[in-house]
This record gives sequence, C-alpha cells and structure tokens, in this order.
Amino acid sequence: MKEFAGKVAVVTGTTGIGRAIAMRFAAGGAQVAACGIETAANEELARDATKLGLTLQVENCDVTNPDQVRSVIAKTVSWAGGLDIIVNAAAIHPFGTVVETDPATWNHCMMVNVGSIYLLAHLGIPEMKKRGGGSIINLASVQGHACQRGVAAYAASKGAIHSLTRALALDHAGDNIRVNSISPGSIRTPMLARSAGHFSPDVPVEKVFERFGAAHPLKRIGTPEEVAELAAFLASDKAGFCTGGDYLVDGGLLAGIGVQ
Repeated sequence: MKEFAGKVAVVTGTTGIGRAIAMRFAAGGAQVAACGIETAANEELARDATKLGLTLQVENCDVTNPDQVRSVIAKTVSWAGGLDIIVNAAAIHPFGTVVETDPATWNHCMMVNVGSIYLLAHLGIPEMKKRGGGSIINLASVQGHACQRGVAAYAASKGAIHSLTRALALDHAGDNIRVNSISPGSIRTPMLARSAGHFSPDVPVEKVFERFGAAHPLKRIGTPEEVAELAAFLASDKAGFCTGGDYLVDGGLLAGIGVQ
C-alpha cells in the first residue's frame, strides 16, 4: 500500500522543489492539488502527471491572494473530500541590500514567501481539524540560518519561516497537526539558475553550479527529488513525533560554514 493512500495534499509552487514534491506525493498515492502562478509550468506539470497516471490537479493561483487561495482549498476539499497535508514551496528570490530593495519588492517577497504560508494555514487548518489532524511543511532555506550578501529580503523571509513554523507547531499540536520546515542548500532549480545568472552573468550556468556545489562538503548541488524525499518523510507517519523542527538538506553546507 502506498504511504499516502487516502491522503489529500495541497502543494504551492509548480516549478523546482514544489513540482518535485507534488509528483512525489502523488506517486505515493495522495490526491494532490498543486498551485502556482506560472501558466507554462502549471501546464507542464499537469501533462507530466497525466502521462504517469497520477491523481494530481493543477490550479492557477496567486498565493498572495486570499480569494484565490480560498478557492484552491475549497476546490480541493470538494474534489478530494478533505485536506491532510499542506506543503508551502512557492517562493521568489529578489536580490539586493535593504538600500537597493524598494518597498514594493520587499513587501511582495514577504507576501509570497511568508504571507502565503499564513494564508494556507489560516484557510487550511480548519479543514485539517475536520480530519483529525495533518502535516504542514514549509520550505525555508539555509539563508534563514547563515545568509550571503545582497539577498536581504529573501534571507529575512526565510528566517521568518523558521519562526512561523515553530509558532504553528506550538499552536496546533493539540489539533494533532505537525508543522516542520525544510532548509535546502543549493538545489538544481530554475530559481538557482536565476541566482547563477545574477551573480555570474558572463559564466555558463553549469559552471556556476559547479562552483556552488564546491561550497558544499558533498561537492555538488542537490536535486529537487532529494528535497521531496525529505518532505515525504516529514508528512508520513514515520515522522509522527517530529514537529516544530527545521531539517537541513544542504550537502553539509552549514556543518562547515566558513571552512574551506
């Protein structure tokens, strides 16, 4: 029997890590509603899931919009009968110091990366409680622990996710809802490719990826599927005593930060 048979999951973000997690949960037997704002990515995910015969619905959704998030939750409950798992993987990655970052960019980063987690929890937890509990997984980042220069808004948002995860875990432990976060290092995603292009615009992306990988003790960057496996563990009954934690999938990066 697949480990998520009978479970219903909502996953935000349909590229990179979010895509991999949606596919992993669906492959594990869950009924999955994936939502994202990028139409091409949404359509690609829907096509690939259909080819594999997975039970995966894809919704166009701006995760900063309360009405659109409410609609996704309502459609999911109507379609699948309830809600057991929420994975918040939608994110944006602006660059710049606080001086270089204008207020609109700062606010948008906070709304996508942190505000969407609030909205999914605010609207999704009441449905989870009807099922007797559930699991929420928030995608944070090593940048929430030890940040680089020139990513002030992104790093601040990821640190906020760590704190919000702990708050949710404490507030809803009595509802049998477990809440954890995952902090990836460098993962092969479109977001990492954009970062490579920003910091090294004249260098081929794969060469930059090699340099990023060299900073990790395992000497490579990770894959979205490796993050998805950790998410699957945290959502499973095997992690039944795990809540309020942050789990690294960073190739040992933070174990030796600053060590050459």
